[in-house]
Amino acid sequence: MSTELQAPFELEKNAFDRWLLAKDWRRRDLSTPPSGLKPVPGDGGLPFLGHGLEMLRLGLNYAMKRYHTHGPISWVSAFGVKVVSASGPDATQEVLANRDKAFSQKGWEYFIGPFFHRGLMLLDFDEHLYHRRIMQLAFTAERLSGYMAQVGDVVRPGVSAWPVQDSFQVYPALKQLTLDVATKIFMASSLGGSSDRLTRAFVATVRAGTALVRFPVPGGRWAAGLNGRKVLEDYFRRSLPAKRASDSDDLFAALCHARTDDGETFTDDDVVNHMIFLMMAAHDTSTIATSALVYYLGKHPEWQDRARAESLAIGDEPLSVPLLSSLPTLDLVLKECMRLVAPVPWMVRRTVKDTELLGHHLPKGVFVTTLAWLNHMLPEYWTEPHRFDPLRFSAERREDKSHRFAYMPFGGGVHKCIGMHFGTYEVKAIAHELLRRFEWTVPRDYHVQWDPTALPMPKDGLPISIKRR
Repeated sequence: MSTELQAPFELEKNAFDRWLLAKDWRRRDLSTPPSGLKPVPGDGGLPFLGHGLEMLRLGLNYAMKRYHTHGPISWVSAFGVKVVSASGPDATQEVLANRDKAFSQKGWEYFIGPFFHRGLMLLDFDEHLYHRRIMQLAFTAERLSGYMAQVGDVVRPGVSAWPVQDSFQVYPALKQLTLDVATKIFMASSLGGSSDRLTRAFVATVRAGTALVRFPVPGGRWAAGLNGRKVLEDYFRRSLPAKRASDSDDLFAALCHARTDDGETFTDDDVVNHMIFLMMAAHDTSTIATSALVYYLGKHPEWQDRARAESLAIGDEPLSVPLLSSLPTLDLVLKECMRLVAPVPWMVRRTVKDTELLGHHLPKGVFVTTLAWLNHMLPEYWTEPHRFDPLRFSAERREDKSHRFAYMPFGGGVHKCIGMHFGTYEVKAIAHELLRRFEWTVPRDYHVQWDPTALPMPKDGLPISIKRR
């Protein structure tokens, strides 16, 4: 069957399968555990809606309220589906360590499966290790150095072109910049006239996972995500033959040519699926981290001045891994910003067999979420957690060492972000160039509102007042 004929059938079948799974998960009994285990506390809330509207509206504040009311393990109903929350570092460690292989990445299937089909984050166990082993060849220290040597070619002219104005919306500008970086480093090209179209496609695929109507209703978020996936897949498939034949030094080519000592390689489908996922992850999470950094440096000019002094001391040297590693203030600030605004605030798993979690019984087939953002804000592990305090990461304090899973901006366990080093250096590169060229502020009484619907993004585009030095 051709791809053109098969795709609509698969969409319809997958949507029906997801409905059956959700219907089955709604019936899972969390109140009658086997002997010796405790039931999971929680409540369903309103009919069908459950607590879904509160979760979408309040985000982290709602999760914190549930944690203080029910403890680290609780269940909640949202839009007809029961979800168990594993909150706090101890619960997170149990889920992500996954010693008995009860917690599957298939939990992501319900949310983003149709849009990031067979991306690395959606694979499990031996299959995940197989794909990660091949993909790691594209993120070696040698390749990372090569990638970073090219980042300046995009970041320096991109940042220099920013306008000087009050109320400059920095989030959209950063999103475009990180997408430009990703296409240059990952594909050795620019998007040209396709830029706006592909940006919209990435946004649609990310936001589709939180759609309330999870069928392709015209005009709905789910349908937009499916259309976005098609745009991205068509783009990468058209580019694939040339990448297979090229010897360019970019991630796309690296995935095409990656071969382990045992001869393991990626198929065309593998490369397309991984490129869609990596391009999304590379520019979305980097945009969030950089936006948070710009916001907090705008609120705290003393830290902005301190970081700028280090960047100015370096001058116009080409961007490199050693250079970006020699900015200690920027390192402290970035870590604190990713604590205050976790780029990936939550992760989801699905139990594939009956198991226990901190003494509570979890039956097969339930969603389980871990909440990195909540872990970052618990006073049991962080001094005045809502306060911007980069020195909490200093060698003298190291509050991030209070628990292995108290701080996890890149996730944890075997699924820890494969591109975390690249992402960290990319954000530092952008911040370094901003500090050298501009000064910026936000009003003293302004407090950014992060949209918790999918990944955190500023609801108002994050307006700043920016001027050249």
